[in-house]
Amino acid sequence: MSAEATNPATPGPVTASAARWRARIDLRRLGRAALLGPAARDRLPDAIGHLADAHRAHHPDADLEPLRRAYVLAESSHRGQMRKSGEPYITHPLAVTLILAELGAETTTLTASLLHDTVEDTDVTLDQVGDQFGAEVRYLVDGVTKLEKVDYGAAAEPETFRKMLVATGSDVRVMSIKLADRLHNMRTLGVMRPEKQERIAKITRDFLIPLAERLGVQALKTELEDLVFAILHPEEYQRTRELIVENASRADDPLAETTDEIRAVLRDAGIPAEVLIRPRHFVSVHRVSRKRGRLRGADFGRLLILVNEDADCYGVLGELHTCMTPVVSEFKDFIAVPKFNLYQSLHTAVARGDGQVTEVLIRTHQMHKVAEAGVVALGNPYAPAPDDPADGERVDPTKPGWLSRLLDWQEAAPDTDTFWSTLREDLAQDREITVFRPDGGTLGLPEGATCVDAAYAQYGEDAHACIGARVNGRLATLSTVLDDGDAVQLLMGQDAASEPSREWLEHAHTPAARIAIQRWLTTHPGQDTAEREEKPEVRLRPAADAPDPYTPFPPALPRPTSDNVIVDQPGATVRLAGCCTPVPPDDVTGFTVRGGVVTVHRVGCAAVARMKGGGRAEVGVRWGDATECRVTLVAESFVRPHLLADLTEAMAAEGAEISSATVEPPSQQRVRHTYTVQLPDAAHLPTLMRAMRNVPGVYDVSRAQTQP
Repeated sequence: MSAEATNPATPGPVTASAARWRARIDLRRLGRAALLGPAARDRLPDAIGHLADAHRAHHPDADLEPLRRAYVLAESSHRGQMRKSGEPYITHPLAVTLILAELGAETTTLTASLLHDTVEDTDVTLDQVGDQFGAEVRYLVDGVTKLEKVDYGAAAEPETFRKMLVATGSDVRVMSIKLADRLHNMRTLGVMRPEKQERIAKITRDFLIPLAERLGVQALKTELEDLVFAILHPEEYQRTRELIVENASRADDPLAETTDEIRAVLRDAGIPAEVLIRPRHFVSVHRVSRKRGRLRGADFGRLLILVNEDADCYGVLGELHTCMTPVVSEFKDFIAVPKFNLYQSLHTAVARGDGQVTEVLIRTHQMHKVAEAGVVALGNPYAPAPDDPADGERVDPTKPGWLSRLLDWQEAAPDTDTFWSTLREDLAQDREITVFRPDGGTLGLPEGATCVDAAYAQYGEDAHACIGARVNGRLATLSTVLDDGDAVQLLMGQDAASEPSREWLEHAHTPAARIAIQRWLTTHPGQDTAEREEKPEVRLRPAADAPDPYTPFPPALPRPTSDNVIVDQPGATVRLAGCCTPVPPDDVTGFTVRGGVVTVHRVGCAAVARMKGGGRAEVGVRWGDATECRVTLVAESFVRPHLLADLTEAMAAEGAEISSATVEPPSQQRVRHTYTVQLPDAAHLPTLMRAMRNVPGVYDVSRAQTQP
């Protein structure tokens, strides 16, 4: 994990808060201290004095003995090794550990950080680390230790990442150490060849920065972004630096003026608060300049208001919106609804009289600590809290949904290239949504995810049998894009032959879904349902005297019927209307049509309203004693193999004789069937319709009804 010398393109102090820049250490001073060797056992070595002070600032009662012993082992193991910059190698683990100490990491993390290169670069073994420092430190050191190129060749780097991610799944402190390690390496990258600098910067951009964002470690993320920006886009970086320098030389400072005004407002309101100017870092200024064009003074930073209690955040917000001119469209409440990376703040903006808009962040001191340090600020999430039960079991707040999903799909990635490219794509999806399951659980998905993604997130490879979904209570196709807060019910087929469609790949947004679908298609060439959609399966058993069952029977035409209907016009020919297919005990009425035929409709039929509106007289009709009836039913279903065979078998089991049927071409994985059936008893119709609805894949069955 070695890196080399100071990068001349490293951004100046305007790129980060003063506190973080004070955290930088004099590598040469540390190098001289390290060469003096370990101090006496009863006191700390001089080289870790700054580290001890930084650690005690966050953890006043911390036991520093593990740090002393870890430094002694690391210094003696790395003695004689030099960085390309000329410093003793021990300066690197010292610097990495100081970065973590400034963020508030607990003692175990710092101990492992001091030792993080010993197994990789010295004769120290993992067993030795475990024997001297315990299983937790051993696990962390192992998690960040690279795999050997001699064993893995070109796959060593991606497979090291895979190993590190798996280790992070059990303990996120692994990734905390890796991020701090990469930050120090990026700070000292200048002596490397330009092509190597560029390669490392691209990997940092594509993998480490998104991971820092997802773990909420903003302090590391922003500095990494600026260092990558300087290497990969030196001209744009230089122009941005000039903009920042030019703004700093201006006599007037709108941010300072607004800060004074806000302090006065909060002082008059009696709200204790700290109001700070938070300069934008290089990449942030660059993004704002591309978005807004010419920058004004207020665009170079934001105001940060720190308070003691959550309620004070909303009190500050109320005062600002009352006493100043708010830009309502800029308001966001990340306290009530935190971001997926633990971030909490209120965001708003106020307008000045000269038209400049100042962005304002409002948060508590604890929220600020977490916003800067993310999971590092949580200390040791695996240690039992004082009020925990004796067994020490507790919920791990540092294992978010995105990490669980990543760990799931990486196991299924068939090769290193697929893992590497898919990981890059996964990490590029930087916003997460939450959808709700019928059982009260939730699914975390990336923005843009569809019902296909939800199915594989919930059921894994069993999602191959998914046939549809309901979103917020309404039927939806599997291609439906989900929004944050949607309620999703996935409809699963019971047929063992259920299988995914190649079309699903177009709607799969998550790696887990795509890998699972592609793997099934690869192992079942030519068997996906997409090939069947052009020729839907139709297998019907018609009645002996019925016409050709594949000839469509237009639902709007009247069906012939027996004398089971009594009409108030003796001798008149009677037919049941095909638009509403009335059966006993429906309330019915009749109308005389051309040829003296009386058509019988259900009273609620839309055709009845049209004919009555046109002045046509009703004919009294009623049901006689006969119970036999003919009715047209419409079944709505999702496409799946053998559906029609299963459906018609269920109808036959209920004593229905199918006189005719039509199957419309499938659309968006759904298909509509229309059946005209003869029943020996009209009272059995509800039972028939229920049996049809119970066929897997069928989501609705209704009586035929034309639209007005």
